[in-house]
Amino acid sequence: MKKPNRIFSITTILIFSLLFIACKADAETIDSETSAAVTERLESEIVATETIAQPTIAQPTPKATTAVPTPISLPDLSGETVTFWHIWGSGARGEAMTAIIDEFNAANQWGITVEPVDMGFYPQIEDAMYAGMQSGELPDAVIGYANALASWHNMGIMTNLNTYFVDELVGFTSQEQVDFFPGTLSGAVNPTGERIGLPLSQSSYVLFYNLSWAQALGFDLPPQNTQELRQQACAAAAATAGDTGGIVLYPGASYVMPWIYAFGDDALTEDGLDYDFTTTTLHEVAQFWKTLWDEDCAFATETYPNPEFATRQALFVMSSSAGLPHQTEAMVAAGSSDVWTVLPFLGPDGAQAVNAASQYAAVVNNSPERALAAWLFLRYFTTPEVQARWVAAGDYYPVRMSAVDLLKSYAKEHPQWLAGLELLDYGHAEPAMPSWGAVRSVVQDTFDAILTGAPEEIPVHLIQLNDLATEIKAQAGP
Repeated sequence: MKKPNRIFSITTILIFSLLFIACKADAETIDSETSAAVTERLESEIVATETIAQPTIAQPTPKATTAVPTPISLPDLSGETVTFWHIWGSGARGEAMTAIIDEFNAANQWGITVEPVDMGFYPQIEDAMYAGMQSGELPDAVIGYANALASWHNMGIMTNLNTYFVDELVGFTSQEQVDFFPGTLSGAVNPTGERIGLPLSQSSYVLFYNLSWAQALGFDLPPQNTQELRQQACAAAAATAGDTGGIVLYPGASYVMPWIYAFGDDALTEDGLDYDFTTTTLHEVAQFWKTLWDEDCAFATETYPNPEFATRQALFVMSSSAGLPHQTEAMVAAGSSDVWTVLPFLGPDGAQAVNAASQYAAVVNNSPERALAAWLFLRYFTTPEVQARWVAAGDYYPVRMSAVDLLKSYAKEHPQWLAGLELLDYGHAEPAMPSWGAVRSVVQDTFDAILTGAPEEIPVHLIQLNDLATEIKAQAGP
């Protein structure tokens, strides 16, 4: 069995070198005969009628501050230029971004011009932002991970978007506000209730699942809880002599956190202001991973496990929904006709969760006029019509529920995407704290150590994780 390559070794130097570095998250997957009952359900979802059923939201409302800001008086914005740093400069996403910006520039009623700048990737944006704080050369709107936006917000250079969000003149109506998927909307609200970003699109971390192979193994339906998942993973491993076949485990925080959510925790204290990795639930998550690993029902891969999934070497794979196109390509390359879908992460009692990974944009405090102009562009980007175009080009999910019905043609052609759409109900966002970028690295190292260590060491590893997370947060701020 392949084992993780990383070794649990966190030093004081690592802690302080990462304190104010924003999240270097696991990169999005780089620009990714079933039973009659299951087949019938999937086909009915894809073909269905004139509309796509919109998910029923059962999430708590976003915890933004509720104080109503002073109404905004709209100044003359004619001639204002908005510099927009983003990461979508090539391929279908780049073409769509350019077209959306060109149309906004040509048609917006305020005379605003948006100048896009492709910065490459998130780390390049973060480096440029820190450099810009020294040189004074900052954009007006910028893409970033939520914890990076939180860090910049704490430094006083970003706008609290609550000011605009609920404004009667330039914000969203109450009906429009509830049209946002709650998981993605609340993911850029910091612990003190300030809205530090606006989601432009969203993806989610999910499980890829081979329905055809599962039926061949004797399982007519997907697992409904961790016990059933373990049973299926172990059966797949046994069918491949134990070296592969079960579930691919990679201990990156993006994949650990949705298990924590599905088990009923969020690794935070009750008030949401601090970390807590020492709960009974966290121990249960760690023990579940350890059991899968020690029973040879899980394995690791050196790279993205798309080929393993396509060739029946893995029944389950943890991945981003942004990787769906790449998994489809891998299935074609392998000559596989297997039917596959996406599932949520599961808890022992059948609870479901996915890790909501939104693409957030924020506004820099350069001047009141430029900040307002930037906001108006971002608001335009979230309109249902623009959302539908952006999602179809980028293989993302929309942030507005009203955009779903505009995507019925796309959904018919992408059944796995449609299956993932239904899981947005279960989305949980990672902490929007400046410290999270460093803490998530410690989470990965800890779960590496749990997989390769002794079961009785799990409590010690979690206590060490919690101590380091607490120390990092104390240095990085709220």
